[in-house]
Amino acid sequence: QVQLVESGGGSVQTGGSLKLSCAISGVPASSVCIAWFRQAPGKEREVLATINALNGRTYFGDSGKGRFTISRDNAKGMGYLQMNNLKPKDTGMYYCAAPTSGLVCTRRPDDYRYWGQGTQVTVSS
Repeated sequence: QVQLVESGGGSVQTGGSLKLSCAISGVPASSVCIAWFRQAPGKEREVLATINALNGRTYFGDSGKGRFTISRDNAKGMGYLQMNNLKPKDTGMYYCAAPTSGLVCTRRPDDYRYWGQGTQVTVSS
């Protein structure tokens, strides 16, 4: 059973940075894709970035391109999302997730069985 715990959220001003962390347990971190999603109030959950388990290949959704970086440290059982130049529209709950398939990263929330509890990010103008 995969367990995920996010940390690192908080309140920042426009232009600030945050680094979110995702602690992975229950399985070797190297055996699961890690994805980061965001859910803003009144909006659907959207994929920000994914990183493959085997080759470290990354994907960024439109909201994450150019400002966000995803990484992982399998030895430590951790995933990370570095967010720079944050804007008020980045406000929301941020989740790390692992897919039902384990290895394969996708862009659809429905493909992800394992979710953390979320960490809140608030960006003020």
